[in-house]
Amino acid sequence: MELNKCSRCGSFYFNEGDVCSKCTSKDSRELATFNNYIEENGLSSIDTMATATGIAQKNINRFISYQGIQGSIPTENETENPNPELIFN
Repeated sequence: MELNKCSRCGSFYFNEGDVCSKCTSKDSRELATFNNYIEENGLSSIDTMATATGIAQKNINRFISYQGIQGSIPTENETENPNPELIFN
């Protein structure tokens, strides 16, 4: 078994995945919230998504990497014309 560090709380654990067993359910709920936000609103700046969903920016960054999103996430200044070219894998 490999010792891992939880991406959410920082504790160490031995099971598979990005988060420890204590954080798994909260991570799953936030991932579902993130996916719903993306379906309804598309991608916007990380700050805007964090404010709208209540999800921490570091977790939004993790979720974006889970989704296989390539391209640029718009910054606050770019959201007035939010039309980034994104590629979903």
